Amino acid sequence: MAARCGGWARLCSLLALAALAGLGAEAKNSEDVRCKCICPPYKDHSGHIYNKNVSQKDCDCLHVVEPMPVPGPDVEAYCLRCECKYEERSSVTIKVTIIIYLSILGLLLLYMVYLTLVEPILKRRLFGHSQLIQSDEDIGDHQPFANAHDVLARSRSRANVLNKVEYAQQRWKLQVQEQRKSVFDRHVVLS
Repeated sequence: MAARCGGWARLCSLLALAALAGLGAEAKNSEDVRCKCICPPYKDHSGHIYNKNVSQKDCDCLHVVEPMPVPGPDVEAYCLRCECKYEERSSVTIKVTIIIYLSILGLLLLYMVYLTLVEPILKRRLFGHSQLIQSDEDIGDHQPFANAHDVLARSRSRANVLNKVEYAQQRWKLQVQEQRKSVFDRHVVLS
């Protein structure tokens, strides 16, 4: 039991370690911290957003806004209108999250391939080819659910979730086929 439960945890921890190892030993990337100043329009100058990689203590208009769009005497008035914020992000967390997301997406894709390609082949080997393919002769006009009892009996005997889903799917297919026959052949809408 511990081996089964530990598989996913081991996979996630290996992916996280791989992401951390790929980043190296640097504490903060220069792209992980920045000072962002948003300056509104001032006199004949339009508003602008300035970004610069500076330390938190230097996060102000005088250190970030370069080149200064206004002449010397208006610099103080211009800088008072600017709103500067120090922003910090963890690129390690972002990369690990993306790796986990892509891994889950890949597993779902593999499962979809299994369901569409491998499972029908296995079903044919286990249950025989004749049970999966039904012709119009097998489904009579008066008994649209003739095969449903056989599928239900197999479902109960094996008590398998897959069989219950298969039964519901076959029942749905038969209902759709009967509705199509009623609508297109007899031009009658079922209620």
